[in-house]
Formats: sequence, C-alpha cells, structure tokens
Amino acid sequence: MIKVGIIGSTGYAGAEIVRLIQQHKEAEVVWFGSRSYVDKKYSEVFRNMFQIVDAKCLDDNMEELAEAVDVIFTATPQGLCGSLVNEEILNKVKIIDLSADFRIKDVATYEKWYGIEHKSPQFIDEAVYGLCEINRDKVADARIIANPGCYTTCSILSIYPMVKEGLIDTKSIIVDAKSGTSGAGRGAKVPNLFCEVNENIKAYGVTTHRHTPEIEEQLGYAAGEEVLINFTPHLVPMQRGILVTAYADLKKEVTYDEVKAVYDKYYGDEYFIRVLEKDETPETRWVEGSNFVDVNFKIDERTGRIIMMGALDNLIKGAAGQAVQNFNIMFGFDENEGLQQVPMFP
Repeated sequence: MIKVGIIGSTGYAGAEIVRLIQQHKEAEVVWFGSRSYVDKKYSEVFRNMFQIVDAKCLDDNMEELAEAVDVIFTATPQGLCGSLVNEEILNKVKIIDLSADFRIKDVATYEKWYGIEHKSPQFIDEAVYGLCEINRDKVADARIIANPGCYTTCSILSIYPMVKEGLIDTKSIIVDAKSGTSGAGRGAKVPNLFCEVNENIKAYGVTTHRHTPEIEEQLGYAAGEEVLINFTPHLVPMQRGILVTAYADLKKEVTYDEVKAVYDKYYGDEYFIRVLEKDETPETRWVEGSNFVDVNFKIDERTGRIIMMGALDNLIKGAAGQAVQNFNIMFGFDENEGLQQVPMFP
C-alpha cells in the first residue's frame, strides 16, 4: 500500500482527498494534517468519517511527514507549500500541491497576481502542471505536481482542442465562468455566508482573478503563442460545480462534424472527459460528485464565433479527484482507480 500524507486534510479539497483514498485499493492515508485541529479525531471534524477514520489530526511537520509516507498532498493556501518544500524532502517523497505555488512558470507573474513572495522558485521549472489529459507523460516521472485550479481545468479543457488545432483567434477568447461556494474554501468569510449567497449571483475578481494567468499560460503552450483572455468568474448559490461558457472568433468557416472530429481527436479515448451529443449543453448536476468533465460546443454562423462549454465538480476534477488521478499516473496505477464514482443525482 502506498502511504499518503495530507497537509490541509480538514479543508474541503483535503477532505475530498481523504474520501477518495478510502476507496482506493492501493493507497491509505496515514497522516491527516491540520493546523486547526491537531490531536482532534478526524471523524469529529467530519462526521461522515465516523467508524471509517479513527485517526487523530496531526500537524504539518514536513520533515517528519516525509519520513512517514510515499506521497504528500498539500491542500493548503498559496505560499505554504512553497515555504515548506526543499531538495531533501523531494528526494524522499513525491508532492502533489493543490495550491498555485508551482502552477505558473514565471515567478514575477505569480508574485504579481498572488501578492506574495515565492519561497522556492528553484522548483518551478521542475514542477509538472498536472492537467492529466494534456501532460500525462510528464506527470508519470514527476517529483512535484502543480495540481491545476478548478476554473482553469474547466476552461482549458473546454477550449484546448480549438486552440491546439489553430481554429480560433487566441486574442478573442472570453471566458464566462460560474462556481459553487465550496470553491472559496471552508474558512469563514462574510461574503460566503448563506444569507449573502442565497438567492443571488454575482461577478467577482473582474479582470483580476488569479486563475487568469494560469489559463493564459497553458493555452499559450497549446497555441505556440501568447494568449490573452477576458476571464470573469461568478459565484452562484450552490455547493459544488463549475460551468464555463467560452467564446472566440473562428479563423475560418467550419462545420459541426469538423469541430466534433477535433474534440474527438483529443478526448475520444479519455475516460474522464465526455464530449456530449450535438446540441446538448453541459450541466453541473450531471457531473456532481464525480471526476468527469462534460464538454461541448456550438458554432454561431451568424457571428463567425464558436461557443465552447464545460462543466465539472470543482472539488473533484477541479481539485481532489484530479490530484488522485495524478497520483495514479505517478505510481503506475489504473488512472481511474478510486475515481469511478457515478455522478450523483439529485
């Protein structure tokens, strides 16, 4: 059994990693890290784990943890993993980081958008951006994985085939995205209280959201050129889910069958990416509780634009599920091990 340690196991993403690993045939969590609940039983923090997890929460001593496990998941705020990782630790253990510390390759860009100093820039080039369906071969040999964000995963996977094939003008991309409240984390914040969120929808982080440079950088690699986008996220009154609707100018006239063939070229053999039937639109309810991403597109012949759409569960494929998928690739397991949950409905 592969021994797993989690720093930040009592946040939403960390708790989902715990839940998913409970269903994994080849792994077990032996370190439930949490600064807020040290020595408290994990099942007292999350009662769904009663009689399933008997362990107590531990601290985030990275040196001690690296001696006890084979892989560390860091489901923590930006800056923490970067401040803890070093060469000695990476020589002992693999790290899958769910924060943004190693996602963006340009240190100045990271520090500008996140407003903090990067504590270990020497590992940025080595870190592999863990979008499994695009970087699978690199993930397999990595010591440190930068697990993508939820908005970015949905946005990139919805748009990637069109950018990769050079069918859209990359200067015209607009991404309109919506997220459930769990995307903001488990910390108590007034804007996320029930009375603030219920019966309301709002845009936030307009022109300033931190996932913008991450999306631009990854699509830029696919396009082979600089990509600039307009990205506007919205908070909607639901617990889970990301819905992306992206728009771009087509470079030439294309038919439905031609574009469908492009999506099938990249995703036809992917277990977790489902290209929907013609005229079907992705819905968050059909991916909730699963690692699936539903994508589709619609050509607007009148305007010469294409609308690209995607939906996923922000806590699973947008965080913990993708982290476990990366874990499976790193250790040579079946990619869907521990991730075969059918989407929940209702």
